[in-house]
Amino acid sequence: MNLDTLRSFLGWGAILNFFFVSIWFFLFLFAKEGIHRLHSRWFPLSRESFAVIHYSGMAGYKLLTWLFFAMPYFVLRFCL
Repeated sequence: MNLDTLRSFLGWGAILNFFFVSIWFFLFLFAKEGIHRLHSRWFPLSRESFAVIHYSGMAGYKLLTWLFFAMPYFVLRFCL
């Protein structure tokens, strides 16, 4: 695998992962009650703990996307 292929993979991976976390955020923003009702059938969750779990998950997902896709892409793009 050459650097151009790796750079392309990392760039598209970052775009795709940021797209997924954006979709997750907007679904959570506009359909929070329906998602909470669905999950509360399986798990006893208060609304506060439900929100904390989702926001923590989004933050972790975004952090890992920056760490494993976006930052290596920027390093390969601008430093090499």
